[in-house]
Amino acid sequence: MLRHPLRAEAVRGFAPAAGGVVVLALGAVLGASADRWQGGWVETRSELHDLLLVLLPLAAAAGCWLGGREHRRGTEELWGTAVRSPLARFLASAMPLALWLAAGYAVVAAGALLATWPYARGDRPYLDLLPVDVVAVAAASVAGQVVGRLVAWRPAAALLPLAGYAVLGLSVASDDGAGRFVNPAFPVSYWTVPVGLRQPAMAVWVVGLATATVLAYAARRRWTALLPLAAALAAGGLLVQTGDALWRTNPAERRQVCDTSTTPQVCVNARYGELLPQVTAALSGITGRLEGVRNLPVRFEDHPGEPRAGEVQLPMITPFGWSVVRGRLTDPEQYAWEAVAMLRGRGDCGTLAPRVIVADDAVEHYLAPSPAEASFDELDAAGDAERRGELARRKAARERLASMGADARREWLSAYFATVGDCDAGKVPAL
Repeated sequence: MLRHPLRAEAVRGFAPAAGGVVVLALGAVLGASADRWQGGWVETRSELHDLLLVLLPLAAAAGCWLGGREHRRGTEELWGTAVRSPLARFLASAMPLALWLAAGYAVVAAGALLATWPYARGDRPYLDLLPVDVVAVAAASVAGQVVGRLVAWRPAAALLPLAGYAVLGLSVASDDGAGRFVNPAFPVSYWTVPVGLRQPAMAVWVVGLATATVLAYAARRRWTALLPLAAALAAGGLLVQTGDALWRTNPAERRQVCDTSTTPQVCVNARYGELLPQVTAALSGITGRLEGVRNLPVRFEDHPGEPRAGEVQLPMITPFGWSVVRGRLTDPEQYAWEAVAMLRGRGDCGTLAPRVIVADDAVEHYLAPSPAEASFDELDAAGDAERRGELARRKAARERLASMGADARREWLSAYFATVGDCDAGKVPAL
């Protein structure tokens, strides 16, 4: 029975082993960083794409090693007598490895998407970068095999990934260079998505360069390499000329989901809108104690840019891995304390007067004390006389605010929140 010439390379030997190594290695890398991407569709997309910075040079190195096989075996002249054309012989060797490496990356990507699905709190999977990323892995392997065929030096397979990483890394480090627009491994921000022409142009760029390299090496009519080269250069020129316009802000980043039953209202970004009940519950102690208080912001906001008039910024939810891990708030008490700090709004003040410090501490203690408050109090209690005196004043202010009648406390808090963001000690009501 006749067998296809690709079969031997595809089912045994180096190619399937390389594909397996890709799955195991990338799976281990993603597993180690799962806290920062598992649960967010955009984060998963960006994490998978960032793997290309390492995978593309390694795919080229694998191709280079396989391409140098005939040099190591000393069978170049024997293969030169084969009936099949040089291009057919090259493709029979190169395509199985390219497909295995691309399939390995695709398997890892599928696994990451499945791992994110149970923990996602809104939005949708982003597959916009994945097809071209898979193609880029295959193209890097094929181009690397051409290098292996041309360079008989054994260390070439080890040095090629270093050179590839350096080239890709330099374009990443250069924020104002044109190379970043044609770098298929250039990192992607969480809040951006590609415009329609970016992905087709990038595919033509990487496939055109790889095809031109192969045809220039193995085709009988080597001038045919000019056709894919011209297509690649046209696509590359389009990418460079378009520049930053290749990306646009993710529409989901501009939308919010809000709970309007509280004061202030609580809004979270629509990209993870299903976190709203957790965030509202974490801030319920604050919003409950502020019922009836005047001079409060209308809402906690979670959209790009500075808060609008009447809004205050919600404590940071992203990047994942800190406040939120796998779709859950990691420390609701810490999160509530950070929200009080946002309400206070004195982050731009320099040295605060003791009166302001005491008032801020009392409000913080009443609304949502820091999880570390007791530890700091113990340190002050064990300190010198000045620190013990400051601690005594803070504790007395906390007790006075807590012991006020409900109406008196609302009035005092209304006067206090009228001074939000003000560094003038004379305007902050005394306790």
